[in-house]
Order: sequence, then structure tokens, then C-alpha cells
Amino acid sequence: MNTNMSKPLLSFTSKGIYCQVADVYLDPWRPVDKAIISHGHADHSRAGHKNYITHHRNIPIIRHRLGSIEVSGKDWGESFSINGVKFSLHPAGHIIGSSQIRVEHKGEVWVFSGDYKDEADGITTPFEPVRCHTFITECTFGLPAFKWTPQAEVMNEINQWWAENKSEGLTSVLFGYSLGKAQRLLKYLDPSIGRIYTHAAVENLNDVVREFTILPETIRITKDTTKEEIHGNIVVAPPSAHGSPWLRKMVPYVTASASGWMTFRGARRRRAIDKGFVLSDHCDWQGLLQCIEATGANRIICTHGYSEIFSKFLREKGFEAFAESTRYEGELAEIGQEQQEPGTKTEDI
Repeated sequence: MNTNMSKPLLSFTSKGIYCQVADVYLDPWRPVDKAIISHGHADHSRAGHKNYITHHRNIPIIRHRLGSIEVSGKDWGESFSINGVKFSLHPAGHIIGSSQIRVEHKGEVWVFSGDYKDEADGITTPFEPVRCHTFITECTFGLPAFKWTPQAEVMNEINQWWAENKSEGLTSVLFGYSLGKAQRLLKYLDPSIGRIYTHAAVENLNDVVREFTILPETIRITKDTTKEEIHGNIVVAPPSAHGSPWLRKMVPYVTASASGWMTFRGARRRRAIDKGFVLSDHCDWQGLLQCIEATGANRIICTHGYSEIFSKFLREKGFEAFAESTRYEGELAEIGQEQQEPGTKTEDI
């Protein structure tokens, strides 16, 4: 093991996480020549880079968002070298095509987690711990208050909620991030209850990822869709649709949001949501700790989320841990900061 940390293998710069030896960035937030991308969410895969490297399942996702780009795809565990530095991608379990990025040079191994979760959801390649010396971890839900209920129980609650709403003559509007969360919700909705409608931003991404997973039949809502057709059924939409004129077609309706932030009742009140379901594509507190332990790393760098609190706890547990600033947002997009997906026409929403 290389213990010389005066020149770290990865450093945090104004453009992003940088490997100087390879002259490559990991999920950079400013335009660079060469970028290795962990997954397709907008805070991790940004426009303007000359060359992109990512998992092959993420290529259609980022091309959908970014348009024509120079990108090469890798498979899980496939090793590739840049200027003598060995890289490989490993499942992060966050969304389809999401990767941890392993970096090795002269016996020293770092892993950048990107965003990750440890619960297998049946739609995303499950998280696999990667042994390393230094682990860069997100801390989106790095507080003990965050403790997830198993997915099967949450989805059963959602289906019961939909069935009850239908019996009362109400349309159910369920908000979830259009990439990742929406597909996870759709996969486990019970079509025997009724029809499943989708916002155009969600359906556009369904079209992209259907080659990688099985989703139920969904119906895109367009300007020609009538209120009578939707009535009593369920609609899956991004959080950005909440409060928009688009919802007029759903009247009478009730709303729900599926997010880790629904742990806090105040988050639901601020968003004026009728019902909150706690379902996240990130680890909860215990999941973060278990994943970190599984890496065998002693040096932990905490990024977006509750990074200062989480790194302090890790230091008390005996880890060499500290926080670094990034421009990643974690699950903040799920409480109202999601941008409209490309290809979504105004008349569709």
C-alpha cells in the first residue's frame, strides 16, 4: 500500500474530482477534455466534456439528456488504463447504469462511489462493495434519523393507497424523479388496480431504459388525453409537475411523493403533498456504514449531503475521515429542483 498522501491519487479541484497522473476527471461539474461518468443524473453527467467514459447502459441515458457526445462504454469490472492508471467500473445500485469508479496506481486503490444504495431493487444491478484504501462516499442521508422500510412494504402501501383513492373516485398522482425513481415505482405498481399513466418526461426515459428492464404497460399523457380516461387511475410524474397547469386533467386527485425526504413530515408540508412514501435510491444511515465497512477502507472522504456530521461520526469510530465540497446534489432534485427532461414538448405537459 502506498501511504504517501502528499500527492493524492485523486484531488478535489474547481472542475471536479481529478486524477492528475491520468489527466482525467470523475463526474466533473465544469467542461473538461476527458470525463469518467458514474451515472446519468444531471448533477453527475454534465454537458460540455470532449470525451465521456461510462457504463454501456448509461450511454443511451446520457445521450438522451446531452445529445450527440463522444462516449465510450465499459462493462462491470472491465479494466482500462489511462497513462498507467488502472480504472474499472463497478455496480453502485443507484439507478440503471450507475457505477462506482475504481482507480488504482502503484498499489494504491481509491473508489469513488458516485451515488449508491445497498438495497437490491430488482431493476438496477445491485451494489457490490469494492475493496480499497480510500473510499469517496456520498452522505445524502447521513443521519441516524434516516432508516428505510423494505421496498416490498413501501410498494404494498403505495398500491393500497391507489386502490383506496380509486374506490373514492380520485386519481392518484405519484411524484418521483423521472430517471431512476419513476421506473422503480412503475415496476411494482399493480396493473390489476387500473391503468398507469405517465408524464412525458417519465415516459421519454421509459423508452430509453426498456431495453435494460421490464416495465408494465404505461400510457403517455398528451394534449389529447382526456380527464375521463385518467379518472381513478394512477399517474407517475416528476416533482416539477406539482403545482403546474398540467395537473388540471387529473381533477379530482390526491398527490403523493416517493422520496427519502418523506422521512420528515415538514418536507411533505412544504411541498403541499397529501401523502409521503419513504423510498430512496440512496443508502440510509445504516446502509452507508455497512457499505463503508465492506470496502475495508480506512480513509473516507465524505461529499454531498450531511458530510460534516457523517465524517465526524466516522472519525469517532476510528476512521481517517473528512468532508470535501462538490456540486453534487444527491436527492435534492426530488424536492423540486428537477429540470424538464429534453424532448418534452410544452403541449405534452
